[in-house]
Amino acid sequence: MKRYSALELLREGLRGHTGWRKVWRHPEPKPSYDAVIIGGGGHGLATAYYLAREHGMTNIAVIEKGWIGGGNAGRNTTIIRSNYLFDESAALYNHAFGLWKTLGRELNFNIMMSHRGVLNLAHDDGEMRQLKRRVESNRLNGVEAEWLDAKEVKGFCPAINISPDIRYPVLGATLQRSGGVNRHDAVVWGYARAADAMGVDIIQQTEVTNILTESGEVTGVETTRGTIRTPKVASVTAGHTSVIAKMVDLRLPIESHPLQALVSEPVKPVLNCVVMSNAVHVYCSQSDKGELVIGAGIDAQLSYTQRGNLDIIEHQMASLMELFPMFSRLRMMRQWGGIVDVCPDASPIISKTPVKGFYVNGGWGTGGWKATPGSGHVFADLIARDEPNAIAAPFAMERFVTGALVAEHGAAAVAH
Repeated sequence: MKRYSALELLREGLRGHTGWRKVWRHPEPKPSYDAVIIGGGGHGLATAYYLAREHGMTNIAVIEKGWIGGGNAGRNTTIIRSNYLFDESAALYNHAFGLWKTLGRELNFNIMMSHRGVLNLAHDDGEMRQLKRRVESNRLNGVEAEWLDAKEVKGFCPAINISPDIRYPVLGATLQRSGGVNRHDAVVWGYARAADAMGVDIIQQTEVTNILTESGEVTGVETTRGTIRTPKVASVTAGHTSVIAKMVDLRLPIESHPLQALVSEPVKPVLNCVVMSNAVHVYCSQSDKGELVIGAGIDAQLSYTQRGNLDIIEHQMASLMELFPMFSRLRMMRQWGGIVDVCPDASPIISKTPVKGFYVNGGWGTGGWKATPGSGHVFADLIARDEPNAIAAPFAMERFVTGALVAEHGAAAVAH
């Protein structure tokens, strides 16, 4: 990666940024590829990168309906943690967590990773027992976790209100100290540049309109820019997984819901960590620009709209002000929504399907962003070898028939 001097940066600014070299190519689609990935978000680009780097598959295309990172990758709150309850989830998210720690150096791209710590609050005795159980489970699985009482929570996060007189008093919290946040577009750009450098074609503003099959096997895709032949198609389309699966007459146990968030006007540093509360359905962190990034639970209705309901905003604002009374005078700048695909057990699907050559990665619910590198890594392994590895195996579609669910509603819940 070329490093520019201050004078070169000034020169490019004065001439309208016309001299920059493009970070990745914008190729025309080839007539055929060894594999086609539908979806140019974080998971899709990570899959392409690891297919090229780990398995030598470079004759592949990532096809994106809009622009890369324009879907859920650009509509989340970028929280990174791995403190899930069950063994299967711990293995998956801790795998991703390990990759996050070195991803910026590996891609030679600043993803603005900030290991500031993530607090999950407990507001009653039942929730406290549940979270303490999760801490012990995490430790058994090698996941970093600890329990803080209310005073220790206040010591770690001075801005929080631990008064016993509020409606949902803070009794304690779990803490993952190396959890935190990063920058979503930087992650997408880093993966895109690295995959492109190894020969992967990233094709934007191109919609897949149909998946072609013969005798139960994938043969190609039809797009708005023509037909592309390929023996392998991988769907990584958060929010529209069911839509893509329908193209091969596959019905998935997935519901799609809006998930919304908003940001405040920028203020000086006041919140030094990520704070999450399942009971009152709010989570909050502060960006490098000073904005409070605030999220809530999913909207109850099923929808493909990228917006939410006013009652969700009202509830999350009331919850936020109870936990942080000092935020009551802040003005909110903008609000947005994403679409999350949710499985019955709040765990993802990483699976091959009854249609040979068609693979699905979806149903992450509110946990998609934190899994990005791990998801791409294990999904690439599945596509290349046509068999899941030990980490991906528990998340195959068959679990909905066998009953071997990975029920993570408690650890996922509101925590995006």
